Amino acid sequence: MKQTPLAPAETQVTNLINEFAPRRSFLARFQRWEWMLVGLIVLVVLLNTQLSPYFLDALNLSRTSSDFMEMGLMMLPMVFIIITGNIDLSVASNLGMCASLMGWLFMQGVNIWVAAFAALLLGTLAGFFNGLLAARMKLPALVVTLGTYAFYRGVAYVLLGDQAARDYPEAFTYLGQGRLPGTLIPFSVALFIVLAAAFGLVLHRTTFGRYLYGIGNNENACIYSGVPVSRIKLIIFTLSGFMAALAGLILAARFGSTRPDIGNGLELSVITAAVLGGVDINGGVGSMVGACLSLLLIGLMRFGMGLLNIQGQVQGVVIGLLLILSILLPNGLVQLSGVKRLDRRSILAVLVVVILFALFFGFFFWSRAPVLIGG
Repeated sequence: MKQTPLAPAETQVTNLINEFAPRRSFLARFQRWEWMLVGLIVLVVLLNTQLSPYFLDALNLSRTSSDFMEMGLMMLPMVFIIITGNIDLSVASNLGMCASLMGWLFMQGVNIWVAAFAALLLGTLAGFFNGLLAARMKLPALVVTLGTYAFYRGVAYVLLGDQAARDYPEAFTYLGQGRLPGTLIPFSVALFIVLAAAFGLVLHRTTFGRYLYGIGNNENACIYSGVPVSRIKLIIFTLSGFMAALAGLILAARFGSTRPDIGNGLELSVITAAVLGGVDINGGVGSMVGACLSLLLIGLMRFGMGLLNIQGQVQGVVIGLLLILSILLPNGLVQLSGVKRLDRRSILAVLVVVILFALFFGFFFWSRAPVLIGG
């Protein structure tokens, strides 16, 4: 029963595998979407630097970086949810409901920090309710959150009506408008960096994170293997509710006021940032690094187009084309790296990607042209 003689053989097998393992091609090494995002970020920075002299201004970058941190805060748990093959469409409505509750309580004379705590509690309970229906009641998350998407926004309008809560104390508005002492780094950016690092460690370095990938790849297999799938779903939806409430506080602090339509439409931007970062909408694939890079890319693009007074609708078209590219380009690269000779299907995939790239950058420059000519 001695097994010690097997050790040298196992070592030899390992050495042989390492020695004769197939070498990855240059293209295969850089086909990860994270590298594509880095390249796009560099390209966007270079283009915007040439088109606007104010793009690299430190103060401008500091101001614009806080403009999409609320979207980033909601994106962090959304990555968890999408990796499991689910989705949460109610995050922006939850944000509006929680911010409206805080504003309504403040208008009633409640201390701002007590009102903020109540808003965080409400958002957490709202996320727990979503998880309860999706995980315990086995209802489709898409249907559940589509229903609460309308319900939570309706509660926001019930609380504030057509009024706006304002005149928040300076100590509270610091959360959305203040900077770290002695720096140009907004407080909201610093908060996002800390939370992104924490979420990334949980996703990539813990058993909980491995469970998320497992659920996204094969939920039934995870159930039969003893993974607490329902509990994990309940946790991530509850976490999403808490982060939506936190984003609502930051957004209200940045605006200095709260209306019931605050954050309206942000849920699509949050999902776009996650999917653009390489998180597969079908589940099982994605990284926190890619999601954060996509958030930076979207923020820089919107900032650059905003400097040239490009309309928000045009910005939406550009971001939409980029999202389509994010889905098609990795698949095209995988096909190219996996075939020895180009067949008709591979050539077609490459042509589609090239055409979309041409459309993307053509539309990008065309949208700027009227402003540049007018200046």
